[in-house]
Amino acid sequence: MVNKVFFLILLVGLPLSIIGNILHWPTVLMFVVYCITIVALAGYMGRATESLAIVSGPQIGGLLNATFGNAVELIISIFALKAGLIGVVLASLTGSVLGNLLLVAGLSFFIGGLKFKRQNFNVYDARHNSGLLMFAVIVAFVIPEVFSMTMSPAKTLSLSIGISIILIMLYLAALMFRLVTHRGVYQPKESGNIEHEEPEWKKWKAIIVLAFATAAVAYVSEALVHTFEEVAETFGWTELFIGVIIVAIVGNAAEHASAIIFAFKNKMDIAVEIAIGSTLQIAMFVAPVLVLISLFLPEKMPLVFTLPELIAMTSSVLLMTVISNDGETNWFEGATLLAAYVIMGIGFYLL
Repeated sequence: MVNKVFFLILLVGLPLSIIGNILHWPTVLMFVVYCITIVALAGYMGRATESLAIVSGPQIGGLLNATFGNAVELIISIFALKAGLIGVVLASLTGSVLGNLLLVAGLSFFIGGLKFKRQNFNVYDARHNSGLLMFAVIVAFVIPEVFSMTMSPAKTLSLSIGISIILIMLYLAALMFRLVTHRGVYQPKESGNIEHEEPEWKKWKAIIVLAFATAAVAYVSEALVHTFEEVAETFGWTELFIGVIIVAIVGNAAEHASAIIFAFKNKMDIAVEIAIGSTLQIAMFVAPVLVLISLFLPEKMPLVFTLPELIAMTSSVLLMTVISNDGETNWFEGATLLAAYVIMGIGFYLL
């Protein structure tokens, strides 16, 4: 049923996005059309990566899902950088961290917990990810903000470049650790179930769908970025709210859908890997890459967030670490994460 809805949305939304962009239809109307179209495209990306995940195992499958889910956000952010919307880009990175740790994980834990009393996932992966999360968000994001208080903008940018390079190197090392040198050392509990499940699409069909969806998302995302300023003025939204809530939810729609589906099927290894792995990829790869890309654009982006953004991200990491470190979850823990997301969403709306 959901797949048919996404197909109909895509069948109508993609042509409307192209025609409306060419004919310059009303901005607010097109903002809605673009967002819905991107969500539908993200749904197809999620189904394609789910098919690839079934034959790849939970770790690689979760990584694939997070990567192609974050591709949407990366594309939107690059176009926003070109448009000089630095605040929107930083806010969308914040929103991705909050969205993945609180909204995606929260919905996964809650919906899965309604069907199963207790759900287990690989505790070793959870603890490994928790350490990286605390490093990436609390150390790598907080330090530029603290040092920027006594630094010139040029030195702050230099510090951001250095931190970005270190983050990318450590992220690649983390992939090497989990997928090469220590692959299989900490065996996930659910890998047997995944290997015997039939994928929805064959390998090459999934790859073709991914390629098409990614190209379509790139086109629609560029058009979406040009609507932000007028939409903000119309609804009285700030760039911070658009980035933290709107762009983050639209950009991460693929992970949202996939993680919840996996949790409902009691495949918590992949669901948790999508939520936490996607956050790590945003913090340790996407954000640093955007900093480096900005060096070739008119406006440079230092890795300096606002105080509310930093406090919100730090609180999310600490809450997720406490909840996930036992390798078990239930619907109440999901409700706790969702409550935290709603509280922060209200705060960003009122700023």
